[in-house]
Amino acid sequence: MSVAVETSGRAAARTLTVRRSLVAPQGDGQLDRRRLLQAMRRWLVRRTFALGLVLVALAMGMVWVRLQVTEIGYQLSAARQMHERLEQQRRELEIELATLRDRSHLTELAAKRLGMRDPDKGQVVELR
Repeated sequence: MSVAVETSGRAAARTLTVRRSLVAPQGDGQLDRRRLLQAMRRWLVRRTFALGLVLVALAMGMVWVRLQVTEIGYQLSAARQMHERLEQQRRELEIELATLRDRSHLTELAAKRLGMRDPDKGQVVELR
């Protein structure tokens, strides 16, 4: 079926072809109405299905993001624990270093382990 359409401002008429299922036939109007309703139902089902797919994709995206946030939270917690452990070790090593550098501790170790003692008068020679 064809419908005459006049373009804007032009005198010439153009012909536009329209699908038969959407145009009322000259005979039985009831049959054409059913076809129109079926086409509308198919369109509605397709749109609903597409919307459902979009919603499922969005829900899966949300779940993935939440899982990533949880995983990063666990990694952050483990990193904090390691940081605390390393800080504790650093403090212990600083204390040990200060103890080992202490003059009285070094004197005691030199006397016990190496049998060293303070020099007598005259044993120390100063160079200038």
